[in-house]
Formats: sequence, structure tokens, C-alpha cells
Amino acid sequence: MPRLLRSIALAGALLALALAAVGLTGAIASGGSKSHGRGHHHGKGMPSITKEPFGSTGGMAVDRYTLDNGKGMVVKIITYGGTIQELWVPDKRGRSANVVLGFPTLDDYVAKNSPFPAGGPYFGSIIGRYANRIAKGAFTLDGVTYHLPINNPPNSLHGGIDGFDNKIWTATVIPPKHGSVGLKLHYTSPDGEEGYPGTLSVDVTYTLIRDDALWIKYRATVDGKATVLNLTNHSYWNLSGEGSGDIYDHVLWLNADSYTPVDSTLIPTGAIDPVAGTPFDFTKPTAIGDRIRDATNQQIAFGRGYDHNWVLNRPNSTALVPAARVFDPASGRVLKIDTTEPGIQFYSGNFLDGTLAGTSGKFYRQSDGFALETQHYPNSPNQPNFPSTVLRPGQTFSSTTVFALSTAKHRH
Repeated sequence: MPRLLRSIALAGALLALALAAVGLTGAIASGGSKSHGRGHHHGKGMPSITKEPFGSTGGMAVDRYTLDNGKGMVVKIITYGGTIQELWVPDKRGRSANVVLGFPTLDDYVAKNSPFPAGGPYFGSIIGRYANRIAKGAFTLDGVTYHLPINNPPNSLHGGIDGFDNKIWTATVIPPKHGSVGLKLHYTSPDGEEGYPGTLSVDVTYTLIRDDALWIKYRATVDGKATVLNLTNHSYWNLSGEGSGDIYDHVLWLNADSYTPVDSTLIPTGAIDPVAGTPFDFTKPTAIGDRIRDATNQQIAFGRGYDHNWVLNRPNSTALVPAARVFDPASGRVLKIDTTEPGIQFYSGNFLDGTLAGTSGKFYRQSDGFALETQHYPNSPNQPNFPSTVLRPGQTFSSTTVFALSTAKHRH
């Protein structure tokens, strides 16, 4: 009998491990609390939002909010950088996984600068005041030349050394209503911060809806002086699951017939070139890895892969239009992105080098995640032929991007 009991106990332990491996029992998430990474979810729950401490930095407390749509999609957002730390969705078999890259602790986010000359990988963060690059860290507005920190030599990248990704945002809960739940984040950027003119008031609202979509709405006004503004979210995605390996088999479609080629410092040349006949043509769904190592293409060489802005096809300047669609054959997960922005930066994770350990405890290597950043074009303040990024007192900046998750069995 003792031997039989031991056998039963061992079988039970193995079953528990197997269930945990597919996400049915829940795992220990960062911060030491139970993860919302569930397996089969029957959709009987109601949307909810909870709050928990996530440490402190500089004497200021940081919180983590967990948004649950009650149907299987769970998003965890920390007030440091307004960062999407985790995003859990089921695969085609109903097994849930976290599909964004991130760090397990606040200390990891705060200390992220070391291996990255540009100030960090920006996992899941709100980027501002100016997402992407400004050439030589300078621009002229209304006859005044402004100088920005050079954190991506010789250029300024993602708002400078101490951008919005390093700020602690003030959070306001939007209670569950009409099948959705939300979190409104606010930050006021003082005049002269990181060299940018004007006092900027920014609201970023994350809304998780029952249809497995995360809406991000940006709103900003400026006082005193005109400024330039380009806001985005810098989530890295891996639809097979964070820490599962590279994303070369993910199939990407971009709603863009043209892109903005760059020089060797990744600053757009000012040209808007057709993608047809180049490795940048994703007008037909194509695996990310198919052409990423094309050494004959100068643009691929400059970016060490993809790190470019695509010009979205749109009927007018304000509509919410399809921007991108990504399908992962392994999991069946599909990511669809709609936006009001004129461009989208596709970055294939080229500079991930195996030095950063993520929420799963695994190191991130090259192309273990990809970013699709909805945006205005890089260096627009210095390119008069690009859509304007100038925001003046009395005007309101407004922008919306939607990340919708679903599953499918076949190539999209």
C-alpha cells in the first residue's frame, strides 16, 4: 500500500506539472502574486481591475494594475513608464500564455539602461515626447533651435535619456462598464524637459474590451510654447509566448505600399519609396524571417534587420485604419493592429543580445520579439515633406491604436 500511495502521489505531482506547463494551474507572476495566465476559460467572468504594489523608485511608489476582460485576456500595466508588463491570451487550443516581453521586477526596469546605448529596450513602455529618432538631437520651431540629449549617437531616440518610459504616471481606474475596463494614466512634462519646449499635459488610456482587444487612446495639450510630439507604445510581441524563441516564423502583413528608407544612423533620408520588389514588401503575408538576412540589401544592413517606418495606406488623415496583422502558425494566435497614425515602425528585435532575462526567467536573444509602433515618421521635425508633429497651445493632440487578439488555424 505505501508503494501504491507513493505512485499515486508521484502521478499527481507529474499531472500538476503538466497542467502548469500548459498554463492551467496558474504560475507565480512577477511581484510574487498568482498569475492570470489561465488555460481554458469559459467566458463566464465579468471584466475586472485590481491593483497591487510593484515596488518603489526614487522614493515614489509604483503600482501594477491587472485588467481582466472576463473572457481570457488579461493585461498587466505598471505605473512606471505606463508599461504593459504582461498580456495573456489563449492559443488555438485554449492554453493561455503571456505574449509580450517584459521584466519580472521594477528594479529590472529601472536598471535596464546598461546593455543598451539608447537607454533600454523600452519593453511595453509609453514613449515620448518624441517616439523614434530626431537627427543630431536638434530641431527648429518658430525660429528657435532646440537641442535634445544624444542617447543614440549621433541622434536623440524615444524622448531622450529620461523620457516618458522612465516616469511614474498617475493612474485613475475606469470601472467595468459595458463589457470593458480601463486605466487612465496622466503625466505633465514641464517646459524644457529633455530639451522640449512647452508644458505638456498627457493622458494615455488603456481600455480592455470583451472582444479581446486593447484600445490605447492618447490625448495631449501644451501650454506656453509650441512643441513637437510623437507618442507610441513600445510593446515587443511573441505570439508563441514570451521566452519561447525567435519570431522568424510569424507571418506579417503591413497595410503599406511604401516606406521611409534610412541612412546608416537610421534617420530617414526624406524619400518615400515603394516597397515593391524589396524585402520591405509585406503587402502579401510573409514570414518575418524570409528575407531578414538579405545581405545584398543596404537597408537591411543598416538596420541589422528591420528597424524602419512604413507609410500606411489611408483614405484620409484621421480615420482608424488597418495597419498590421501578424499570424503565428505554432499557436494560431493572430494580432491585428488598427491606428489613426500615418506610420508604423516595424522593429524585429535586432539588438536583443541574450543579456536580459524576462518575466519567464529566460534570456532574450536576437529577434525573440518584434515591435510594431504606430507613430508619425521619424525625424519629422526636420523633414517638411513628412506629416507635421507640431502641437500648438490651444490645440489637442489625439491618437488611437487598437491591438486585437484572436486565433486561427491557417496562414493569414
